[in-house]
Amino acid sequence: MKKIIAFILVSLMVFSCKLNDQNEVVGKIPSKSTTAKDSTLVNEKDENGCLASAGYVWSKVNKECVKGFSGIQLNPIDKPANEDETLSAYVLFNEDTSKAEIFLPKDTTSIVLSRTGQGKSWMLNDWQLLASKGYLLKKSNKTLFSGDEEIGKKVTGSDTEEQ
Repeated sequence: MKKIIAFILVSLMVFSCKLNDQNEVVGKIPSKSTTAKDSTLVNEKDENGCLASAGYVWSKVNKECVKGFSGIQLNPIDKPANEDETLSAYVLFNEDTSKAEIFLPKDTTSIVLSRTGQGKSWMLNDWQLLASKGYLLKKSNKTLFSGDEEIGKKVTGSDTEEQ
């Protein structure tokens, strides 16, 4: 009888250790039911489903998630050789260029400017985007940002050493 009790106790200890090991493994890999609710990836998406942590924002004019900094970069007028992308504004156009969407630095929303005809500037209230050898973004007739027509990050300086 003592042998049977000893065998049962040893068996219980061995199986309880295995259960603890399995619980630790399960704790490291979240199950599907906890992933859907508790995942930080789900929480990183904005109300339109754009993955903000990857730099995506909702484009009102294109009706899709876009990387705002992939548009035309406009640098602050007081820092024309700016290399800090977080200080720049970005412009995205709709297909027929009747609307220009402006993504301002440190702002989570965009501004949509419209133009009344070809060759005219895009406007909304006191905001104005002018196209003339590049772009100028003005607010209340004060130029805040400027840039060329090139899309994406601007590389200033040179790869070669000066002599």
